[in-house]
Amino acid sequence: MKTVQISLNSIDKVKSFVNEITKFDHDFDLVSGRYVIDAKSIMGIFSLDLSKPIDLNIHAEKDLDTILEALAPYLV
Repeated sequence: MKTVQISLNSIDKVKSFVNEITKFDHDFDLVSGRYVIDAKSIMGIFSLDLSKPIDLNIHAEKDLDTILEALAPYLV
């Protein structure tokens, strides 16, 4: 598992982020305080405080470089 910080401070960023990670067959969790939600859930993402960076847990060993490359626009 790898944890990175991302910023999703606009509706368009949330939509493009979810479209990007649904291309991968791995699990992704967003962690904000004591809340942990599925990063592939748009409704779940909107329940978080998006004004601050959020931790993204990537549950993948293979394809990690490809995933990080795809997520580059959202990394803090």
